[in-house]
Amino acid sequence: MPRENFGPEHVFLAKEEILSYEEMASVVASLLPLGLSKVRITGGEPLLRRDINVFIGLLRSLDETLDIALTTNGVLLERHAEALFMSGLNRITVSIDALDSELFQSITDSKNNPGDVFRGIDLAQSIGLPVKVNCVIKKNVNESQLIPLTKECVKRNITIRFIEFMDVGTTNNWDLDSVVSGKEMRQILRNHFGPLEPILAEHPSDVARLWRLVNGSTVGFIESVTKPFCGNCSRARLSAHGSIYTCLFSEQGYDLRGILRFGANEEEIATIIQDIWTHRDDRYSELRHQLKDSRLPVEMSFIGG
Repeated sequence: MPRENFGPEHVFLAKEEILSYEEMASVVASLLPLGLSKVRITGGEPLLRRDINVFIGLLRSLDETLDIALTTNGVLLERHAEALFMSGLNRITVSIDALDSELFQSITDSKNNPGDVFRGIDLAQSIGLPVKVNCVIKKNVNESQLIPLTKECVKRNITIRFIEFMDVGTTNNWDLDSVVSGKEMRQILRNHFGPLEPILAEHPSDVARLWRLVNGSTVGFIESVTKPFCGNCSRARLSAHGSIYTCLFSEQGYDLRGILRFGANEEEIATIIQDIWTHRDDRYSELRHQLKDSRLPVEMSFIGG
């Protein structure tokens, strides 16, 4: 959470306002008959949530074939990796935007260092938990980290995905001039590693487009600013306080907490969510350059990636 949003006056949600693990699992269970196959736990920072491995186990008990992933900043990964894996987590994505310690601390506004993150990554890999790495590139901030982060991931046989700086929320001071396009990033990598070969996407809803380096390693690019993919989006987001959002750039969600606590069964919940999804018309990434009115989208620290 941005420091300016987190001071003595900040009020946390009361416990009763936050969905319980059982309530979240109920939403997942209701969507399994509709074809839900992947669940990602994100944040904020999910490893701050007490007994997060218990929640993973609860989700795993719903369906042995469910693909369960988790996104983290990696600082606490070394402490939790084994419990997460044993509880049924399939894979983990670590977000890190710099390998240089000073730049890392500046971007994260913390005293942690990249070594903390990579120790967690190494432990996760050693126990058999697959890892991917995400990195947001912002112009005149961390373009210099494209090469060193790629090298660090290549030597671990990890796919790193570089993400165009997006206008999620209102606190990240976004403007188009701060965006380093996927095309520009690939040119930086070509200048160092040589030719890049595009890899055919396995599914139309894959948000990252993968490219192969000459040594066989893969890197990905998520280009929602310069190459929006709204039409293929299949991701709904459930917030901690029980709203479902049909787009990362939504300004408001649809309340499920009240429906859950009113006693709706899984079939009823599924019908409601199906109706919400069927009537969605989100196309923000495709329309951002045409929209002139000011917007107040939900913050990334609240809804996750």
